[in-house]
Amino acid sequence: MAFAQQKDSILSATIRAHIFKPATIDATDALINDLKKPKGFTVKKFAGDLGKPRMMALGPNGEIYVTSREEGYVMLLKDEDQDGVAEVKQKLLTKENAHGITVKNGMLYLITVNDVYKAKINPDGTLGNLDQIVKDLPDGGQHNNRTLAFSPDGMLYISVGSTCNACLETRNENATIVRVDSTGNGRTIYAKGLRNTIGFDWEPSTHTFYGLDHGIDWLGDEIQMEELNVIEENGNYGWPYIYGKSQYNLADEPPTMTYPEYAAQSTEPVMQLKAHAAPLDFKFYKGAMFPAEYKNSALVSLHGSWNREKPSGYKLIWIRYENGKPVSQEDFITGFLTDGDKEIIGRPVGLLELKDGSVLVSDDENGNIYRITYGG
Repeated sequence: MAFAQQKDSILSATIRAHIFKPATIDATDALINDLKKPKGFTVKKFAGDLGKPRMMALGPNGEIYVTSREEGYVMLLKDEDQDGVAEVKQKLLTKENAHGITVKNGMLYLITVNDVYKAKINPDGTLGNLDQIVKDLPDGGQHNNRTLAFSPDGMLYISVGSTCNACLETRNENATIVRVDSTGNGRTIYAKGLRNTIGFDWEPSTHTFYGLDHGIDWLGDEIQMEELNVIEENGNYGWPYIYGKSQYNLADEPPTMTYPEYAAQSTEPVMQLKAHAAPLDFKFYKGAMFPAEYKNSALVSLHGSWNREKPSGYKLIWIRYENGKPVSQEDFITGFLTDGDKEIIGRPVGLLELKDGSVLVSDDENGNIYRITYGG
């Protein structure tokens, strides 16, 4: 895009925006069975009546931990007879705004909006006392769904979304990835200019850090597309001034430099997804249950749009990787959006690979968790 860059130059844009959210209907067994998936795959309900389940983590003995930010819980799920259905549903604790969760070395790590906690996992899967290891993270504002995960080198990475759609933040940790060690020390900003990177993971063969960032709203139905970024230390990913392939957000001008100058110091995405699809989790598949072509590729949950004329998202997709790099994207599980895009039976959120290679996906619209298997 070419624009004059004098301070007194005239810039203009015309934007047409929409609001549309499909109606929610019950996720009946018949509708679940009708979900579209590649040949050989099956989707079944693993657990239900969970309220608004969001992110999940796997315990050392196969326990499943699930959070709900809206309801503020951490719940333990167990499939003790290995029949693909959770018989145990035990609420372990309540903590306001509990959301991101991960497990490392027998410890469970939990993030709320402002704080990170850790607790020892007991042999029966219950938790010891919560110890606060990070405090005073910025308030969430528009984006308060914090997530966290350990990198291959053992450092803990925390996604801190922006407080707004597009603005100049007053806290330098907003719209960033923050890094600490396992005790919460050594807190630094690892990367900035990331509006809301909820889903992120490390490619298994190269350990390259990838994350999916949410695009700016109200730029139109097809803009801003969601961004897959290679997240590097000290990287700047452009928000709120630059998006996509060095495009300018005309509503927000860099305060101390021109658009081209800011674009020159910003990193462009390596792939883009349909605008407003709302990627919420991003996990590389490492297991052996799915066909070999899926291994070391990334599974993505798309929660679904609310601000475009024709809905986007409401499905799972694969981002295919070859030689450690993304090469294409394709639908995996669709059909959550039904009746000519007027109704939904679920909104995918968290992803979790189990020890047998099956994958769980949570749905915070109908309160279910589904298990995806192959073969058998």
